[in-house]
Amino acid sequence: MTTGPNTTDGTDRFRSRLLPNTAPWRSSRDFRLAWTSGTVTLLGSIFTMTAIPLQIADLTGSPLAVGAVGAVELVPTILFGLYGGVLADRADRRTVALVTEIALAALSALLLANALLGAPAVWPLYVAAGVAAALQGIQQPSVEAMVPRLVPQDQLVAAGALLSLRWSIGGVAAPAGAGLLIATTGVPAAYLVDLGTFLLSIALLAQVRPVPSARDAEAPQLTELLDGARYAARRPDLVGTYLADLAATAFALPTALFPFLAADLDAGWALGLLYSASAVGSLIAAATGGWAERVHRHGRLVLLSAALVGAATAAAAFAPGLWAALFCLTVAGGAHWIGDTFRSAIWNQSIPDELRGRAAGLEMLIGSAGPALGDLRAGGLAARQGIRAALRTGGLLCLGSSAALSAAIPALWRYDQRAHRTEPTGAEPTP
Repeated sequence: MTTGPNTTDGTDRFRSRLLPNTAPWRSSRDFRLAWTSGTVTLLGSIFTMTAIPLQIADLTGSPLAVGAVGAVELVPTILFGLYGGVLADRADRRTVALVTEIALAALSALLLANALLGAPAVWPLYVAAGVAAALQGIQQPSVEAMVPRLVPQDQLVAAGALLSLRWSIGGVAAPAGAGLLIATTGVPAAYLVDLGTFLLSIALLAQVRPVPSARDAEAPQLTELLDGARYAARRPDLVGTYLADLAATAFALPTALFPFLAADLDAGWALGLLYSASAVGSLIAAATGGWAERVHRHGRLVLLSAALVGAATAAAAFAPGLWAALFCLTVAGGAHWIGDTFRSAIWNQSIPDELRGRAAGLEMLIGSAGPALGDLRAGGLAARQGIRAALRTGGLLCLGSSAALSAAIPALWRYDQRAHRTEPTGAEPTP
């Protein structure tokens, strides 16, 4: 059978509608460098995030000691994330990202040195976790606020989808690779991999052009956070995106329940599958997300995706077996990707450049608080009413919150990106 030009054109149209749009990669050298740098860093960081709890467990034998790592990380992430947002609106964003990347590399080197000792100490692991959280809190707002300055305005949705794809790839591949490496060669190898990825990331990030602030280069003031908060308060649609994110993570991100759910399903061997199901769903959604940039009603997709996250999580509570539960969690992960992509598009396209850093700091606060609150909620409810009840209740609360937000914040439901464009400040992306 032969195929003519029409068949070829139809196949190309199908691919363009389904596959991610790689235009930001093609049009901006700086975006390519920044995306690759972030991907390399993410993969290496997951190795360390896997190694630290395992090393603490080996050294202490205490589940409480392992759980305390999250508490050590939360406060620095929130405090320094807010400061990082102010800094991103005052300093050169590329410079902030590069300096913190160098500091994180030094931290990995210290972890490696401690792991190579005959009797590794426990306290450096907590110190490293807290300092790394603070550095990432400073860095992340600058990294996020830099993107609208690296790609054209009409490619921001595609850029957001590619950034989400990066997280999905890391969430699927890195944990399995880290676990295998640690099991075969030991914890020091994981820290060595992380150090190597940081060095490569630094080399890539150093080649990105400077992204200076449009404001006067003076010392940032924490009181400037109020400007970002006041701006957000005047934007009900923006507040709605924060609340939708909080609902999805606080109610329907049940990672704390997975060890117990695996036991409930009589599938302890499948704990890793439960942890990776959401990342698999995100990866599938990202790999088939070419449709995203043709959607203009971004607010509706934020709300509908949160509703789907809730419905899929609640459905997991009724799953009769492992594979049904994995399917539901995979669907929830794909819905999380949709919500993250369109929230990012709203923030990048509609927030003025001089406020993007502080807006990213507020987003980091929500992004850090949501999962932590979700773990507390899920764990407490599961202890009283059981694993299935905790899953079911969280999913239904997320679904109900989405419906309530749709009614309470009509500006978000009506949000149309064609009416909310803010041109980025600075030079055009480099070819």
